[in-house]
Amino acid sequence: MTTLLRKGEGDWAEGFRGLRAAITGGTSGLGFALVQELLGRGAQVAFVARRRDEVVRIARQHEGSHGIVGDVSKKGDIHPIAMQIVGVLGGLDILINNASDLGPAPLALLADTDCEDLERALATNVLGPFRLTKALLGALAASARERRGAVVLNISSDAAINPYPRWGAYGASKAALHHLSRIWSDELTAAGIRVLSLDPGDMDTPLHAIAAPDADRSVLKRPAMAARELADAISESLSFGDRTSDFTVQETVR
Repeated sequence: MTTLLRKGEGDWAEGFRGLRAAITGGTSGLGFALVQELLGRGAQVAFVARRRDEVVRIARQHEGSHGIVGDVSKKGDIHPIAMQIVGVLGGLDILINNASDLGPAPLALLADTDCEDLERALATNVLGPFRLTKALLGALAASARERRGAVVLNISSDAAINPYPRWGAYGASKAALHHLSRIWSDELTAAGIRVLSLDPGDMDTPLHAIAAPDADRSVLKRPAMAARELADAISESLSFGDRTSDFTVQETVR
């Protein structure tokens, strides 16, 4: 059984040792920072991205990582991605649905947003996480039964809550993902799977640069800092069941 540490109990960074994690959108921005953070904490990491050259480069540079080429917005890619994740890791304890699409770039008013841009945002930000999570529920449930813990983290945004002009496609898709996460949180409690929907804040990432090219980068959060905060939240969620050296299912964290 993997021992999961809570704050104040040994080295917090060791809390991921032996755990198996999958991260989508793992070759840039927050996704890449999460790959590095979880590897640094001792996890085995499989990451997914569309560009083969970037996947190969990062996998070669980061021992313990496994690169998977695929596009979560495409239905036909989901099961091959899921099979490769479980195959290379031998199971799954943590799934991070990080891959995101802005919709129109530059950002546009909803009335000026092409249907194809909205469809792409929904396919990447909602249908992709839904399909991939569904395809991996068996592996996550098996991990929960083995008392390893099981967590799904969906990367959200304050645009999921606040109606920002010109962020319509992105905001609507993230709002759908956030609500989907809350429903799945309640539905999967009995299986011991915890579902989180967390906003990492405004970060200095390629996606943010496309959305707001004139933003002052000096005031934006670094992806590495956001990755540490998200990893801490995952670790805390995993450790909820480890109150008496046993993984009793507790209330699911949202």
